[in-house]
Amino acid sequence: MIEPIKPKVLAVRMIPNVASDLIEQLNLQPGQRSIGMITCTIDDATYTSLDEATKKAEVEVVYAKSFYAGSAHASGPRSGEILGILAGPTPAEVRAGIDACIDYLETEAFFYTCDGGATAWYPHTISRTGSYLSKLAGIPEGDPLAYLIAPPLEAVYGIDAALKAAEVSMKVFYGPPTETNFGGALLTGSQSACRAACEAFQRAVVEVATTALKL
Repeated sequence: MIEPIKPKVLAVRMIPNVASDLIEQLNLQPGQRSIGMITCTIDDATYTSLDEATKKAEVEVVYAKSFYAGSAHASGPRSGEILGILAGPTPAEVRAGIDACIDYLETEAFFYTCDGGATAWYPHTISRTGSYLSKLAGIPEGDPLAYLIAPPLEAVYGIDAALKAAEVSMKVFYGPPTETNFGGALLTGSQSACRAACEAFQRAVVEVATTALKL
């Protein structure tokens, strides 16, 4: 039975007026005086949710990185698997962005499993990209994406199935191992094609999970 694995937000903080030296290190643009920070147990869910924040508030993703080996080997109890930072012109905009990010994490951005958590995958359709993922994928803002992540073998097998099942093209390939020892891709096409690609990817991952040694 396929079940969701829901991300957990571990810590959030806002800096209303960032110190000048930190502004330089984060490459903040003129007018970006405030930042909001978030850590979470699942990195890809957070990348997707940070992108969602850029559609709901006047914010930009200025920092988003996964931690090596994942949340199971986190450096502290509130580190999780990723640190994301949003920048904006005012604390109110940044707060709105962080709130949108948390809401999406809690309601939409789920990994899935079919064997008690031993295998986990992310077959997420993004109907309309924000500024962050569209820039990352090199597509116009607002275009759809299929965000596909799984363990190494499952990822490669699933991406092939997704590309063959729908009229989509690959914009980013996350060749395994990533920082968290997974793999994946960002595919684009129509919204329905991206959804079909995600479904094919999930079927392929489940097939490997249930018949791992069958060629």
